[in-house]
Amino acid sequence: MRIAKEGYPFVLITGAFAIVGWALGWMPVAIILGLFALGFLGFFRDPERRTPDGEGLIVAPADGKVVSITKAKPGPLMQNADSRVSIFLSPFDVHINRSAVVGKISDVKYTPGKYLAAYKEEASEQNEQNSLKLVDDRGREVEIVQVAGVLARRIICRVRKNDFLSRGARFGLIMFGSRTDLYLPANTRIEVSEGQRVRGGETIIGRFV
Repeated sequence: MRIAKEGYPFVLITGAFAIVGWALGWMPVAIILGLFALGFLGFFRDPERRTPDGEGLIVAPADGKVVSITKAKPGPLMQNADSRVSIFLSPFDVHINRSAVVGKISDVKYTPGKYLAAYKEEASEQNEQNSLKLVDDRGREVEIVQVAGVLARRIICRVRKNDFLSRGARFGLIMFGSRTDLYLPANTRIEVSEGQRVRGGETIIGRFV
């Protein structure tokens, strides 16, 4: 199983202490630490995805449940945003973030904030977050916002301004439960619904029209 590199310290340290506990005969401690190691292994898993091809496709930037599809206020970076698709990631979901489109990162912005429950609507505006604006070769923009939650206290973004991302490319993760918001322009047809579960880099969220 492939896991994100940020997960290795968690898995190796808890796994090593579990082995030490087992060797010393501290079975309850060994079992608890072993379960933590398995939990970290599951949380940081990084499966391969089959990203669909096609002009104008927009794919999910994260795994999870679509908790809201709303008319958007301007995003942290995207002033012409028309709609926002919000995806809640539980601790059991894959937490790798992926690019929704093929494009160049025109801006990146980190904003400190609160740690409200990520499924709440106000989390999009009040929580700690990191925003990326991508522009494709036709000048069409989308914005992806990594939003921290109650348990998620570390946002990891591996890319910078002017980097180029293919559709479905990995660019970061949020640790231990979170939310990912996708801001879209007016010329977009959304093809998911609230309550639907999506897979990052694979599920088609919508398409430019």
